Amino acid sequence: MGNFLAGKVVAVTGAGRGIGRAVAIAAAAEGAKVVVNDYGVSIEGGEPTSEVAESVVKEIEAAGGEAVAVADDIATMAGGQRIVDVALAEYGRIDGVVCVAGILRERMLFNMSEEEWDPVVATHLKGTFTVFKAASAVMRKQGGGTLIGFTSGNHQGSVAQANYSAAKGGIISLVRSAALGLHKYGVTANAVAPVARTRMSANVPMELKEIGEPEDVAALVVYLLSERARAERITGQVYTIAGPKIAVWAQPRELRAGYAEGGWTPSRIADFLPGTVGTDPMPMLVQLEAMAEAAARRDRPNA
Repeated sequence: MGNFLAGKVVAVTGAGRGIGRAVAIAAAAEGAKVVVNDYGVSIEGGEPTSEVAESVVKEIEAAGGEAVAVADDIATMAGGQRIVDVALAEYGRIDGVVCVAGILRERMLFNMSEEEWDPVVATHLKGTFTVFKAASAVMRKQGGGTLIGFTSGNHQGSVAQANYSAAKGGIISLVRSAALGLHKYGVTANAVAPVARTRMSANVPMELKEIGEPEDVAALVVYLLSERARAERITGQVYTIAGPKIAVWAQPRELRAGYAEGGWTPSRIADFLPGTVGTDPMPMLVQLEAMAEAAARRDRPNA
């Protein structure tokens, strides 16, 4: 047992399997008391079960740690609140929340139904909001705490996961908003965009050159939850961890601007914008075109 998180109480959603499970186990191994949340559904959906959360609690307890299971649906306000309420009832405080829970509904945008859009956005984006809201209210009074959301490199866009990409992009904006709004209360907020071998990554239709294990991601999360990270004033950041690589994403900012006197007309913009302001090429689009060329050669592209 380590002591990186000694004395802290941490809640982890989606903690029954994959990265969430690794985070819960790692946090407990570093001294945290852990609220293990998992609604118990498959990535495609299905009937929930509390067994997966309970099994992780048993693993933590067998290793000498302390944990409690919560099987509520974090896509509901009551579910997000219950996670925090259980932490307070069992352990008296909440120092960190890590929102990993997620599902997939893959479909091209022009074929995507409301039934495929709503659950993905609800689980990823609203599920992060419900937990952040409940936890931040307590952390504000405590005078400190850490919020961690899980995003994806797909926040840049995705061919057949517009719902997932939109939710993951929203999580980044939510994290940045939390970092700004809660800074004066001593609360930090960051996002992690992992690349690791999980049930979700098994569906990626390409070979990933940079990929790690859930335990790599857990190590980064434990650090972000720790006093070491708070001392460095790390907040409002998006980190990728992929095996041996850790990267930080740029903050959004204007890339280039141009000015002209007088009012704008479509014709004037057509003459002005391409040569003066220009564009910022989409890396994912460049990659997509390379994949299409590789497919035409019957190669399996790398990414």
